Amino acid sequence: MIFFGKRILFVGAHPDDIELGCGAFLHHIARHSEVLCVTLSDNQKNPNLKNIVEEHLASFAKLGVSDNQIIIEKFETRKFPDMRQEVLEYLLKLRKEFKPDMVFVHTKSDIHQDHNVVTEEALRAYRGTTVLGFDVVRSSYGFFPHFLVEVCQADVDAKLAALAEYKTYLDKYYFDPSLLRATMVRHGALAEVPYAEGFDILRIVAEFSPPQ
Repeated sequence: MIFFGKRILFVGAHPDDIELGCGAFLHHIARHSEVLCVTLSDNQKNPNLKNIVEEHLASFAKLGVSDNQIIIEKFETRKFPDMRQEVLEYLLKLRKEFKPDMVFVHTKSDIHQDHNVVTEEALRAYRGTTVLGFDVVRSSYGFFPHFLVEVCQADVDAKLAALAEYKTYLDKYYFDPSLLRATMVRHGALAEVPYAEGFDILRIVAEFSPPQ
């Protein structure tokens, strides 16, 4: 699997999903690939989350993702099942405009209704494209990574620094740096390296290129 020079699309339902699911991996490739990070809901219907967009942008900055590589949309949180067609049409629009070589979305093991819709519609929208699923620990059951990518200490540190930007969520257990680090250590153990981020395989599209 080659990431260098590829167009890679990350789609999360809410602010924090992409960083929680694959922040270290994103930091690892951000300088070497053409990335686009799309968050479908800005969560601004909730008055307790008024700072979340600013925190989201600050978080991505820690991962080396600039504002022109970020899209934040206004689909309403917890209403994605009612907007399934609109989500599909939006993802098809992204496909036409960005033409991703691979797509990262929520794992199939995620039971959050919004996350589930994003994954199902992404598989419809990106037929013929590699699609991998990242894990957001608070809402998935039975996740086991079958695709592992080694990340380095700098990537781990960047992910922890990125998630520390979410002052709104400081009391959430799934933002605990020890949990985040332990997850990357566990995935690293599966790959026999110090740290890794893990994904499930939703679709792999490969091609054979003979030696030059």
